[in-house]
Amino acid sequence: MLIISLLITLIHITGFMQDPQPSFKGGERNLYSFIKNHQIYPEYSKSNCLQGTVHVSFKLGSSGNIYSSEVQKGFGTDLDDEALRIIRLSSGRWIVPSGYDTTTALVLPINFSLKDYDCENRNRDEINAALAAYKARTDLTKAIYNYYDKKAAGEAVLEEEIGILQLKAQLGYNEKYIDRLYKQALRKLKQGDLESGCEDLHTIRRLGSDIADKSIEENCR
Repeated sequence: MLIISLLITLIHITGFMQDPQPSFKGGERNLYSFIKNHQIYPEYSKSNCLQGTVHVSFKLGSSGNIYSSEVQKGFGTDLDDEALRIIRLSSGRWIVPSGYDTTTALVLPINFSLKDYDCENRNRDEINAALAAYKARTDLTKAIYNYYDKKAAGEAVLEEEIGILQLKAQLGYNEKYIDRLYKQALRKLKQGDLESGCEDLHTIRRLGSDIADKSIEENCR
């Protein structure tokens, strides 16, 4: 079971909150439901029991649109990406009262937690190692992307593919992983998140799989 809990407190970066204040359409309960229903626990963090709070800062335009959103405090992993995605997905769902200073930055802390994943047995050293490994994994993944980008353009050195396949196996980019990523992409598309959904679909292609090609043609032009 995956659980995401939300601290429903908007915090001004610049100081104390002053009236009038923006609110989520339908109130705090709807905000909680929106995040819970749209959240997809990211694969790396789920597999490595990475949990905690990500603070996302953002600004609201007069129509309730979100702009200038960024992670203020996070983990440097896919938890940050998911928290930011959810906040951006809420754009247009906010009520901004007349007279509100739209240049004011707000912060929404989002807490990710896992249950029934045996995470209580992971010690701090293992967690820290997983955090450190994420950056190394990202750098190695770029080498895979680069190879398949070149292959798609007819510029790859095919003899190098043996090494790339070994690297994919080392990083766990197998058929099971690709299938999970594809299902994740389809969930995002169903949520109306074309940007992130198409990013996942293109990631699948850049990992050397053609499973997402049809969905890319249909959704990501």
